[in-house]
Amino acid sequence: MSKPDFQIDETDGPAQTRAWVLHPDIKNNNDRRDPVPALAEAVALAEALPDLQVVGQDIVPLRTVNAGHLFGSGKIEEIRKLLDENEVELVLVDGPVTPVQQRNLEKAWNVKLLDRTGLILEIFSDRAATREGVLQVEMAALNYQRTRLVRAWTHLERQRGGLGFVGGPGETQIEADRRAIDDQLVRLRRQLEKVVKTRALHRAARAKIPYPIVALVGYTNAGKSTLFNRLTGADVMVKDMLFATLDPTMRSLELLDGPEIILSDTVGFISDLPTELVAAFRATLEEVLAADIILHVRDISHAETETQARDVREILTSLGVPEDTRTFEVWNKIDLLPQEAANAKRERAARDDTVITISAISGEGLDTLQAVVAEALQGALRTAELSLSFAEGRKRAWLFAQDIVIKETQTDEGFDITVRWSADVEAAYQRL
Repeated sequence: MSKPDFQIDETDGPAQTRAWVLHPDIKNNNDRRDPVPALAEAVALAEALPDLQVVGQDIVPLRTVNAGHLFGSGKIEEIRKLLDENEVELVLVDGPVTPVQQRNLEKAWNVKLLDRTGLILEIFSDRAATREGVLQVEMAALNYQRTRLVRAWTHLERQRGGLGFVGGPGETQIEADRRAIDDQLVRLRRQLEKVVKTRALHRAARAKIPYPIVALVGYTNAGKSTLFNRLTGADVMVKDMLFATLDPTMRSLELLDGPEIILSDTVGFISDLPTELVAAFRATLEEVLAADIILHVRDISHAETETQARDVREILTSLGVPEDTRTFEVWNKIDLLPQEAANAKRERAARDDTVITISAISGEGLDTLQAVVAEALQGALRTAELSLSFAEGRKRAWLFAQDIVIKETQTDEGFDITVRWSADVEAAYQRL
């Protein structure tokens, strides 16, 4: 196996790869984003990897995309001088880069190059904590890399987190690499099948718990984990960093003057999420698909909050979330807005019963949020009359354990019981 062009040395302390972030601002792109916040997000993505040191960033205006090099020859030479002057080792392009473009740019600049998809995959690999998460990311990364000019697969036997895209070795025989990838994909699929069976057992066990599921979703860094910790007393990692949470976390929570629920914290969404990861993490987001209520947490102080919200809605649709799932928008970080702007947001939210303004840091609005969720869940409850024989003592005990019995009358044959329950609790009862 050939040696890498450069390697991150973890033994010598905080040595980092010097990276430069480029955002191509393509004028004729119908899905063109505002380049300033887009570049800021790309830099934040890069800074989410501890191995990288972002030493520079640029917006590169483009009328059209050069099929072979992405940029024109003059711009390529201009950037090359910039990279040389700053001793840059890695260029991060905030957008898609074809294999041919990647090869040509790496040759012209004498650096490694990652596009947006590759960078997000690298971050996910660095963060995945569960066995399933690791397998899902590796499969997504392999499928992504298989279509590209392939390097030796350091991440298959990696010594550090990440996929090895950042510090990988030089090119090897492409066909041999592809065979290695295919073999590895087969092995990973077999491992994943075992994990999926285990997860199915866990899901079946959860289905017997008659508590409604409330899922937190939102753009990455919207404050979901901070809110989750504040409500449940958990200690999920909270950092001002994109994708600080990757693997879902679930905790029980007894709402104020309301029922007990299962609250689920999920991975943050992002625009242009790699299709490989949308497919790979569908299973990881099962709690969202099965949720009784979805809380869409938004960073209402962010300049691109409307665009971010649209991206989240599109991803939820692509995941197959049922259209009739009750969804509330939770406008978080209201405390970061100027007073006048914050009051305007509060007034607007007051006119919409599907919007709640909060601050997960200060606690503002959290009681209201719990009350809204409790009312929504209570609205889904209905009253039912049950007749149980004396021999059905286990069912009777189960009903009382769920705290859903309103009235009980003993009869000659057993018990007449009045309950108030949700459809999920009724389904759990029917499975007893």
